[in-house]
Amino acid sequence: MTIKLLSEKYENEIAGVLYCYDRVIIRGYLQPLGYPKGMTRYLYQEGVRIFDYTGFAEPLRNEIRDNATRIAAENGVEIEFRSGNESKRQEERVQEIIAERGQEPGLVCILSRMERCQAYRPWHDKQTHYTYVKLTEGKCLHYYFYFIDPELGLCHLRVPTWCPFRLQFYFNGHDYLARRLDAENISYTMQDNAFLEIGNWKRAQRIADTFPVRKLHKLLDRVAKRFCPIQDTFTQDYHCSMMKVEFASDLVFRRRQDLAPLYEHLTQVAIQAVKAENVSTFLGRKLHGNFAGELTGRLQTRIQGTCIKHWMDQKAGLKMYDKHGLILRLETTVNDVSFFKHYREVEHRDGSTSFKQAPLRKTIYSLPTLMKLMKASNGRYRQFLSEMDDPTAG
Repeated sequence: MTIKLLSEKYENEIAGVLYCYDRVIIRGYLQPLGYPKGMTRYLYQEGVRIFDYTGFAEPLRNEIRDNATRIAAENGVEIEFRSGNESKRQEERVQEIIAERGQEPGLVCILSRMERCQAYRPWHDKQTHYTYVKLTEGKCLHYYFYFIDPELGLCHLRVPTWCPFRLQFYFNGHDYLARRLDAENISYTMQDNAFLEIGNWKRAQRIADTFPVRKLHKLLDRVAKRFCPIQDTFTQDYHCSMMKVEFASDLVFRRRQDLAPLYEHLTQVAIQAVKAENVSTFLGRKLHGNFAGELTGRLQTRIQGTCIKHWMDQKAGLKMYDKHGLILRLETTVNDVSFFKHYREVEHRDGSTSFKQAPLRKTIYSLPTLMKLMKASNGRYRQFLSEMDDPTAG
């Protein structure tokens, strides 16, 4: 007997279904200076003594600070310093500023915070008599440049003021979709990072399925040069790779009273019925007997409601929660995109190539493939929940 999916079983109560990228965080680093060996080689080439590394890095720090001050003055904003206690309210502060200035494209604000960062320190090996820099962890001032892009919506670039200047870029797929809907005059109602109503759900889904990676790449190059000008000193461009990605599958209900009893039932099912082998299956992996990682599942109570989380080795996981009481959201989150494997061409050391299953590349040009893999992950989770929701399955 064929099991009806939740979207089919409750189609009369559901206003629409949407599959879309949610939060995407991209890391940018200067290659090969982002690694100790590369930085050591660069310093030797430039004739900089290894133990003069601090004197070499300080002018670059000052350059980033001066650049941030200049950009703030040109845009009529002030650089707001946020202490550790205020970090949780940082996004709220950004929304307050947007409420005052409006949604027009351009710089929104510049926030700064003292945060931990990766850094280098000089080192001399007494056995090999080789002097080099080694990786360490430090703390430095970071600038958060928040801006509204005409196509991606609200984004921000996190810029550290200490070498090796590893950047973090953030955008939200729902904001991108909202901008596209505006451009095509399609009505919608949006709250936070979720759509409560869309005038044309099918067209919205087609837009969400075709993400413009090349335009994203050009934007990354542009904002990196604007907000972190030190790359001119190194004559290097930033290499971008995916750091953390979320993909959401939303079942949008018309009324809260229709979702509430279903969600209560599904949370009970997920806590009791989802086992370790199920989690690995949802994420497209087989659980072998020699697996030494960690598989967890927990029910978390939030202000907005409850959230079920399933994690596999802290690299990838699934979540289910009721958003605003109207949306049943299933979400796959990955902290290391190479966790997912797919069939692709693999180049070997001897120069030969073969087509086989291999980890997903971390480049941003893997976003279309990653979308299919994460959508399939959500689909397997939804299939499982649909079977548990059907009483005939028992």
